[in-house]
Amino acid sequence: MSLAPIPQSQQDRLRHIELRLRFLGEVRRPDVMLRFGIQSAAASRDLAVYRDLAPQNIEFDSRSKGYLLGSAFSPLFPTSADQALAWLAEQLGDAIAPSSESLLPCLMPSCLSHPDLEVLACITRAIHLKQVLDIRYHSISSGASQRQIVPFALLDTGLRWHVRAFDRKSNEFRDFVLTRIQAPNVQAESSPQRHETPEHDAQWARIVELDLVPHPDQPRPEITRMDYGLHDGSLRLKLRAAIAGYVLRKWSVDCSPDHRLRGPEYRLWLKNHLSLYGVETAVLAPGYLSNKELAA
Repeated sequence: MSLAPIPQSQQDRLRHIELRLRFLGEVRRPDVMLRFGIQSAAASRDLAVYRDLAPQNIEFDSRSKGYLLGSAFSPLFPTSADQALAWLAEQLGDAIAPSSESLLPCLMPSCLSHPDLEVLACITRAIHLKQVLDIRYHSISSGASQRQIVPFALLDTGLRWHVRAFDRKSNEFRDFVLTRIQAPNVQAESSPQRHETPEHDAQWARIVELDLVPHPDQPRPEITRMDYGLHDGSLRLKLRAAIAGYVLRKWSVDCSPDHRLRGPEYRLWLKNHLSLYGVETAVLAPGYLSNKELAA
């Protein structure tokens, strides 16, 4: 059976089915109904058509009355890493082909870091299905090592993608760069323990409030207020402690207590620098000084 005679609207639904299978490990009839606003019979037909097109990609699970990823999966629809990550982050782009053109001239900087799609798919399925993974991880500080992780969230730092997970080797919650992960395998005989779940990740659960203002030593603060929408003179952000440092680095926020950093990139200053006390990712923030360094 070929895709050619299938209407584009149905192809979009088939693509959504494939995305759920590949990156979440499962798809159910209500998933298709809710996403496209169709009736049960139509969703059943779409699932049947997908099974006819790619029987190796999809397996019916009688216990859950849903469909699972087939053991010999081979994608019908081309998908780039950027599209997959956009779909996972915001459920956007599942009907957009890689050759789609923008409606108006629009340039975006190329991403220099692209995770391997099969590695990404294994990790996102593990997050969705609450599975434990064995991985080979390459660390700058310690080189290559085997680890067992319990992943639960993806993080976009603006430069690259990470997965937040409990690391059984260090017995800590950590961020793992997706491009440094190789050979992920599900540990079917192991399940996440209670202390390995996100509600026990203190940095994930903690919300920090950051007060960003125009840098006191930069000219024309009124333009900074325009650029960042600082209508009352400041921008107040509430972020998880686990990502605060990444955000401050991405925006080049001067986090030094005395706003000592110089350069045109430092348009913003963190007014309440003490808000970063105990935030592990604060070491990534430009100009950040720990309490020990402040006391020295």
